[in-house]
Amino acid sequence: MPVLTLYGTSACHLCEQAEDLLQGLAAAGVNLGYEKVDISESDVLFERYGLLIPVLAFPHGKELCWPFSAEQVEQFLGG
Repeated sequence: MPVLTLYGTSACHLCEQAEDLLQGLAAAGVNLGYEKVDISESDVLFERYGLLIPVLAFPHGKELCWPFSAEQVEQFLGG
């Protein structure tokens, strides 16, 4: 499983909810790995994701924007 990217910022309560959801899936045995990227550290990322965060992304570019549920994340991982 490739490592996914969770785009967000440190002051984003929705990003915290998304990370809690991902941690819950991992604790339930869903095979996922992710790294957090703070978009506030890059003008390019802030321009692209500023109104969309949190965003979960595969390395090849497929993205899942908030709001998303556990079921939607599992479908995203399978597709």
